[in-house]
Amino acid sequence: MTSTSFLADNWIWILAAATSGGVLLWQQLQQAGTGGVTPAAAVQLINREKAVVIDVCTAEEFAAGHVAGAKHIPLTELGTAKGLPGNKKLPLIVVCASGQRAAKAAAELKKLGHENVQPLAGGLKAWREANLPIEKTEKA
Repeated sequence: MTSTSFLADNWIWILAAATSGGVLLWQQLQQAGTGGVTPAAAVQLINREKAVVIDVCTAEEFAAGHVAGAKHIPLTELGTAKGLPGNKKLPLIVVCASGQRAAKAAAELKKLGHENVQPLAGGLKAWREANLPIEKTEKA
């Protein structure tokens, strides 16, 4: 049996394997693009290193649900916010709905001199999927 006949006889299996591998690779690359800390690792940082959670969502999103104990500083106000910790060595975990805005906010906080800043990978969606505590606030 030659390699050509093997490929011709098993093309459907080769296609299925390549497609499956491609989907797995795409998922890994998508997660790597957002980067950040997992919800489990975030809990460890909060408990062991007193990390501060900064939520950069809009006021409406924050009121609808946020990480328990998070400080709300919308992304648009990050550069002028007074609610940031004075200790720039303190770990910060930045959260938004999906992780995209949090990645931008983490870069901005690093420019402001904060040394240990990480976005929450997957955002609030990942936090909820991990069944971690969520708080809601009443709208004013």
